[in-house]
Amino acid sequence: MSGADERVVREELASLERVRTLLQEEPYVLPPSEAQIVAELVRLREELPKAKDEDAPALLQQYDLHHAWLEQVRAARARPEVDPDSPYFAHLRLEEDGRTRDVFLGKATRIARGIRIVDWRHAPVSRLFYAYQQGDEYEEPLGDRVHSGEVTARRTVTIRSAELLRVDAPEGSWVREPGGDFHALERSPPKLAGGQGTALRAHEVGHAKGRRLGTEGVVRADKHLPDIAGLIDPEQFELVTRPSSGFVVVRGTAGSGKTTVALHRIAWLAYSDPGVNSDRTLVLVFSPALREYVSHVLPALGVARVRIRDYREWASDQRRRHFPQLPRKTREDTPAVVVRLKLHPAMHDVLAEQVRRSASASDDPDAEVPEVVPGAGAVWDDVVSALTDVELLGRVLGAIDPGAFTEEDLRRVATWVRDRAAEVVARAEGDTEADPALDLEDDALLLHAWQLRVGPLRTKKGAPLRYRHVAVDEVQDFSPLEIRVLLGCLDERQSITLAGDTQQHVMKEAGFTSWSGFLRQLGVDGTHVDTLRVAYRSTRPIVSFALDLLGDLLEDEPPLVTRDGPPVELFRFTDHGQAVAFLGDALKELVAHEPMASVALLAPDDTTAALYAEGLRAAEVPRLRRVIAHDFTFAPGVEVATMASVKGLEFDY
Repeated sequence: MSGADERVVREELASLERVRTLLQEEPYVLPPSEAQIVAELVRLREELPKAKDEDAPALLQQYDLHHAWLEQVRAARARPEVDPDSPYFAHLRLEEDGRTRDVFLGKATRIARGIRIVDWRHAPVSRLFYAYQQGDEYEEPLGDRVHSGEVTARRTVTIRSAELLRVDAPEGSWVREPGGDFHALERSPPKLAGGQGTALRAHEVGHAKGRRLGTEGVVRADKHLPDIAGLIDPEQFELVTRPSSGFVVVRGTAGSGKTTVALHRIAWLAYSDPGVNSDRTLVLVFSPALREYVSHVLPALGVARVRIRDYREWASDQRRRHFPQLPRKTREDTPAVVVRLKLHPAMHDVLAEQVRRSASASDDPDAEVPEVVPGAGAVWDDVVSALTDVELLGRVLGAIDPGAFTEEDLRRVATWVRDRAAEVVARAEGDTEADPALDLEDDALLLHAWQLRVGPLRTKKGAPLRYRHVAVDEVQDFSPLEIRVLLGCLDERQSITLAGDTQQHVMKEAGFTSWSGFLRQLGVDGTHVDTLRVAYRSTRPIVSFALDLLGDLLEDEPPLVTRDGPPVELFRFTDHGQAVAFLGDALKELVAHEPMASVALLAPDDTTAALYAEGLRAAEVPRLRRVIAHDFTFAPGVEVATMASVKGLEFDY
């Protein structure tokens, strides 16, 4: 290594040794035990009712003081400790008024003699690391005054098992294997590439070179709908222009044009039959974000009157119309085994048998839940009876999917349903303490049981609900029972388009494992499935990376890819704060050079998404938005969201 290399690495080695030594010399002092404080609170609480009037104020004051002390002790115990084996991930050196101070960023705060380690999420000084580069001058309010100075060093480090393994600084990057020597890495600054304006469409692979969406390479600020009608390939065109009756089932990898086919097919059908462009056509998607996206696409295709809903909204509206006496609230704590059973394909057979054996008897005039809509009480009884009949469930499931549920599983489901039904009955009988709620999965069960017992679902005016055409996107995340409800709403043409990809499903409980099995469970086995084989959205390295992840789950031959791109890179970080630092630099560089690019930063859950959004906001990433409740803008900038919320959406990066 050169002299400069040795200086940076030597400084970081010395910093780690000094910090670890000081941590050992200044061990973390545990807060006092809660036991004595709690015992004193109990004593004071027992004394208060017996105290004389003149003594009560003093006892109350003591009680309040001890309670506040207890809260402080508990907060101190809950506060994370600095891990001496991996105490920090970043080193910031600041020069103010001729004085130099070193600040280290980690997952916990420790300010003691000679140690300044701060929690990157909460400490105001961490903003200097994320918002400034090495060599920058700063002027920021920190604490009770404004600080000004210069960032003289800004480095990220990787420390594992008390050993420094990597240093990244503006001067370069150095790495070593455990126990080995450091060596310099050849590297370039973090940079995102290969996204904006490079989506291609080709009639055949290799025929698309030079073709881009937009005009003369000008990138659109509106990301809702590139004008792609003229770029539909022959395979897609054949599916779009199929006869108006019957099933069209389209599968294909991500970016192969499944949604394009489903939506353009509606426009094609509406051209020859104006009745399609009405509320008798229903487009169902799996998320509100995709619904918002589609709501901009169809009007641009000249189809403005079609109903566009996400399935949960549609099913909930139908259930409330047909079962107004049932709770409007839904639960979020349904046990997994209950969800799995309620979505299982065998529930069609379970409900059908329950309806057959109960339909011969007249509706019970003493039904536990009063009927507001004729037939609703009987249907509710059918669903509850089916889900609490362990013998019926075991027999039907044993014939269709042996081993899927144990007898104990079925008993747990029956107990859960029985208890929830009792809450509904209690509220109906006037018990204001009861707080009943339905499971999300109850909607499909109730609606399908209605179709089996009463007949077609009804419109607001009481007429049979019949759709001219239904299109379902991301169908792999729907259960067969949910699709059966939709099939029961088709008119005599039975016109429906199903689009999906089994390799993209996120709802494992829905039970979608293969197209042949799915269609058999719908009672339409033998229906032809068309496959779109060209992946237009992703580059060859991205597709190759995805196929490697799938491994044995790959259903058939890989998709054809129209273009190359930068390699996929995997970066590992010891801490979220370190990842935020890397992303902050990369995203600021990207936004500066590609201001029209739309970027999605995806997190596994809402908590992590909020953490990264806050960190990147501190890093002053321009046009940063935290997506809450699926409120995507589809505009240039960086949107931080969860992985589940972007199903079916498309971004430049």
